[in-house]
Amino acid sequence: MERAIFAGGCFWCVEYLFDGVEGVEQTVSGYIGGHKVDPTYEEVCSGTTGHTEAVEVMFDPAKVSYEELLRIFWQNIDPTTPNRQFCDVGTQYRAGIFYLDQHQQELAEASRQQVVDSKNFPHEVVTEITPASHFYPAEDYHQNFHKTNSDHYKAYHYGSGRQRRLDELWGPKK
Repeated sequence: MERAIFAGGCFWCVEYLFDGVEGVEQTVSGYIGGHKVDPTYEEVCSGTTGHTEAVEVMFDPAKVSYEELLRIFWQNIDPTTPNRQFCDVGTQYRAGIFYLDQHQQELAEASRQQVVDSKNFPHEVVTEITPASHFYPAEDYHQNFHKTNSDHYKAYHYGSGRQRRLDELWGPKK
């Protein structure tokens, strides 16, 4: 098993995204990149801890590669918006790839360059690629939110403007 950590705005949406990928064994919503030890959801949402909502992905590299996870990640974020994703605004919703070793760093940076080279975005690609710091799992009620609170999740996902913006940036899903 290997680990990957991605931030793409609301962690419910990122968790949902990776839960359906063959070879992904587990996803955990949580917080990374801040200065407070063991932050709570309310503290992170305040924007004062420096953390961003993120998802830890445990995957079997024999079934899905880190490069494929990167491809999925990029096509499900707006890489041109600093400190926000869709309707969620603040540093706690910034998009990022948090690498765990030099190989992941190299692959993440190469994937970013592919994104820059492949699209003519109206703004610069600003998604951060940084070393992973301590990852703190979010409270239990956030885990698998798309399953345990599916109506709430669907309303949030639709109302966030996420899919509309992704279609503008990347084209409609096939």
